[in-house]
Amino acid sequence: MTTTTYAVSGMTCGHCTAAVTEELRKLPGVQDVSIDLNAGGTSAVRVTSESALDETAVRDAVDEAGYELAGTPGATA
Repeated sequence: MTTTTYAVSGMTCGHCTAAVTEELRKLPGVQDVSIDLNAGGTSAVRVTSESALDETAVRDAVDEAGYELAGTPGATA
């Protein structure tokens, strides 16, 4: 299992976090998504997956939800 934290900008409410969570859970291997919402700022999005995710796929999922991947991820095993 790998947990990676992504910085996502533009989220302001629970609906925002639900949209991002829904899109990220569609990615193959994703086990869990948790978000520390920083309304109007950059939120920390932690994704636990079977193995490391392709950053382009994560960026596309966040874009699909209507938000922007704002920083380089940090991963922990």
